[in-house]
Amino acid sequence: MKNICVLVSGGGTNLQALIDAQDRGEIKGGRISCVISSNPGAYALERAKKAGITSVVIPRKEYSDSKTYSEAILEELNRQKADLVVLAGFMIILDECVTKAYDYKIINVHPALIPSFCGEGFYGLRVHEKALEYGVKVSGATIHFVNEKADAGAIILQGTVDVANDDTPETLQKKIMENVEWKLLPKAVSLFCEGRITIKDGKAYVD
Repeated sequence: MKNICVLVSGGGTNLQALIDAQDRGEIKGGRISCVISSNPGAYALERAKKAGITSVVIPRKEYSDSKTYSEAILEELNRQKADLVVLAGFMIILDECVTKAYDYKIINVHPALIPSFCGEGFYGLRVHEKALEYGVKVSGATIHFVNEKADAGAIILQGTVDVANDDTPETLQKKIMENVEWKLLPKAVSLFCEGRITIKDGKAYVD
């Protein structure tokens, strides 16, 4: 049984999707063993508590820079014996000391179809604002591995939604979360834990 550590910073809706999927028996071969938050006030910590999952707070503001903070995260992941790390609304880009130690073992969800509307500065509502400004007819979310570059790791799964003429950044965000993120993130986690993802030439293939 693989240990899944989930990193959070805010409300934890993607964490809740993982907890619900786990409760339904949809995550095979793994369990959420720990939730690590960069923010002591994150509601995600309440979700973990209600689910009986161990949580650890490592406040970002207590560290002078990204590297020392990332080293603290790495130390905790090692202590928790993490087999898989899931970034679920984790608002900090980790230093390569973490991404190299957990190569192809960190999964993130990005609320757009990579390589569109991604990279540094593209997070939260800004992603949907840019997609609507561009006039896209479909959008969606991407589940991908994390490497040292923002949103540049191997793609595991993608899903789409149609963009309506009257969509706002807020309605598009909700549509993508409910129809893509909350479904595909638990699926990707289960695929990893079942050993059904293989890497070849830097690309991820699902068996």
